[in-house]
Amino acid sequence: MKQKVNIVWFKRDLRVHDHAPIFEASLSGLPVIPIYVVEPDYWAQPFASRRHWCFINDCLVELNDECIALGQALVIRVGEVTRVFAEILENFDIHTVFAHEETGNAWTFERDKSVIKWCRIHQVNLKEFPNNGVVRKLSNRDDWSKFRNMRMASPLVPTPKKLIPVEALPAGIVPEKDDTLFGSKVPGITQKGGRVAALETLNSFLVERGREYLYRLSAPGPSEKYCSRLSSHLTWGSLSVREVVHAVKHRRGSILDGEAKSWRRNLSAFNSRLSWRCHFNQKLEDQPSIEYQCMHPAFEGMREQQFNEIYFKAWSEGRTGYPFIDACMRNLVHDGWITFRMRAMLVSFASYHLWLDWRKTGYHLARVFTDYEPGIHYSQLQMQSGVTGINTLRIYNPIKQSQEHDPSGDYIKKWVPELSDVSETWIHEPWLMTKELQKKSNCVIGQDYPAPLVDHSSAIKEARAKIGVIRRLKGFKEQADKVYEKLGSRKRPTTKKKSTSNSSVQLRLLD
Repeated sequence: MKQKVNIVWFKRDLRVHDHAPIFEASLSGLPVIPIYVVEPDYWAQPFASRRHWCFINDCLVELNDECIALGQALVIRVGEVTRVFAEILENFDIHTVFAHEETGNAWTFERDKSVIKWCRIHQVNLKEFPNNGVVRKLSNRDDWSKFRNMRMASPLVPTPKKLIPVEALPAGIVPEKDDTLFGSKVPGITQKGGRVAALETLNSFLVERGREYLYRLSAPGPSEKYCSRLSSHLTWGSLSVREVVHAVKHRRGSILDGEAKSWRRNLSAFNSRLSWRCHFNQKLEDQPSIEYQCMHPAFEGMREQQFNEIYFKAWSEGRTGYPFIDACMRNLVHDGWITFRMRAMLVSFASYHLWLDWRKTGYHLARVFTDYEPGIHYSQLQMQSGVTGINTLRIYNPIKQSQEHDPSGDYIKKWVPELSDVSETWIHEPWLMTKELQKKSNCVIGQDYPAPLVDHSSAIKEARAKIGVIRRLKGFKEQADKVYEKLGSRKRPTTKKKSTSNSSVQLRLLD
């Protein structure tokens, strides 16, 4: 007779703390198989990269240690999930599969549907639990904030005391970081993953680094230290959002009078961004097609046929001829992280100056972001590319951004060493140097460093004209109102058919 067991299926929730599936499974009285499935087809997708796997690998090593401490090692399998479950079913009587709901790519959405179907066919119970702030089958967007805040305020799920082990089931081995299954070599470094690093990062932010959070938030360089750096841990689940919300609340309660003003303001801003994080994930949950379709359908076809491969290659390698753009891209490719404002600037430059389709630039960014989170990724790509129909268009001026956030050019010179000898006067626009100055600066434009791919003013003028044509189409505003009704952010219910400032699309040339 087969041993009856339960399965806990880990996905983007690589922890045992505040983890409802493993806690509920531990109370069932049955042996538990905690399992992570490495899915080769997933890793062949254009958004996946070895950088992601390096972080996940760290998480799995620690997760396995935690599972062993509970009494049952983490089981690792490579293959398609339903086939892995079918192999387990050959030797065990699977009673229930416990898992978190996942809001991810269309690929994972279809994978999850196949698991639901498999469980139904084989009469295996499937019990899914909400994950972070996403509300599945939400009837009305007006209600989301209420549900999300109630969930964040609820107590953390207890950590299991023990797991009943399973008889005669090989645990398997976590694939190495350099396994070719996960794509090409990482061109730089990867943030350390795992629960230990997650807690250390959270603690250092709440105790020390967060003091200058708002002041250092925008500029590349300092932001690497003073931003929370928790995004990758939240993406892959070594921390839950609720754990962070509770930690912030506890820290706010312990603030001394002498430090209250600065700390409370910074923590309030950070808490707000945690809410926005859930908001963007909810968008993808409500409308999975935003991964590959413009929120406002009028923008379909606007850029696709004019995609310039030369421009794309130069942008993705940090060789556009705009020093600050190139420094930010090279920094991102090497480190796998850069602050949000600079991410927005890179997308804006690609979308408006180079007129590149957000879907293709999005794949490059997905691969280099250690913290690639589909819900945030595709919503932000669309917002910064101006195709939502409900957000103010933000067109960043790369020269003024450079002057504001790197006035001395030190950051540029770190990441674009071709410009090391260029003076502060010319570092933001080296193409304006005379030939004589270029030679003295060891940077001949077009030879040592490329000339700008496009002229800023001309490119933006052309982009504005093209977008203006779309905005003036008959029915544009009515469709924008529909997009807002389904996906727009609001704190209280809005009346239908009422125009909102969020759906009034304006062009804004930032800084």
